[in-house]
Amino acid sequence: MTVDPLYLATAVEAALAAGRIQKQYFRQPLEIGKKGPIDLVTAADLEVERMFRALVAERFPSHVVIGEEGTSSVPPGPARYRWIIDPVDGTTNFAHGLALFSVSIALEIDGRLEVGVIYDPMADELFTAERGGGARLNGRPIRVSSNSAIIDALLCTGFPYSVHQERQQHVDVFAEFLRQAQAVRRLGSAALDLAYVAAGRFDGFWEERLHPWDIAAGVVIVAEAGGRTTGIDGNEIDVFGGHVIATNGRLHEAVLSVVQRVRGMRPGELHG
Repeated sequence: MTVDPLYLATAVEAALAAGRIQKQYFRQPLEIGKKGPIDLVTAADLEVERMFRALVAERFPSHVVIGEEGTSSVPPGPARYRWIIDPVDGTTNFAHGLALFSVSIALEIDGRLEVGVIYDPMADELFTAERGGGARLNGRPIRVSSNSAIIDALLCTGFPYSVHQERQQHVDVFAEFLRQAQAVRRLGSAALDLAYVAAGRFDGFWEERLHPWDIAAGVVIVAEAGGRTTGIDGNEIDVFGGHVIATNGRLHEAVLSVVQRVRGMRPGELHG
């Protein structure tokens, strides 16, 4: 299937506009709301998503938008075109003045992810991909790393907003990778984590309790950069499934094995 080039162009246009909005609000006095004990929302999140919804409604009125600050679940009924946006991925970093955040935009057509764009406005790094067209950073092709040994790997993860209630299982997996890998990082933006796997900066990433807007764009970009993504059950990635392992491919089975073993899972076991 040939995808209309206007779709990627729209995602890029929206991501750059989102970056400008984020920079206007960043390190300024902010009214910060809470969706949960540690789950924050700012005016930047809301303004970016309003901008994006208005753009899609004007340009593609039949398309559906799934966004963190609007629709929190899959809309009822069929939709051929579904845009998936996280207006500020890394809101906690953003709210604390830490310059590690991004906007993440993906397009799903007939149930298949076709376009992914992640933009880090503070570093001015624009990660883009179309299915079958490769992945790029500021227009230049990117590839995953060639590392094949965990002891040489720089890995990354994130902790969910429910970590206070589920602390031990996440800490146990983290600790095991600390023991086996060269180093483990936690940036606070799943979209950037995935983009960095695609660019070869990280060799692998895992996280649970995610939403589709956290990872949809990154899944496309990692795949087009030559990497591999699955659920932590080892099955084909489902961005609505809530969990992901993304690697350069060479380390995938090893990373998957550690997560499953520490979590007490059998290969192929459904995530709980």
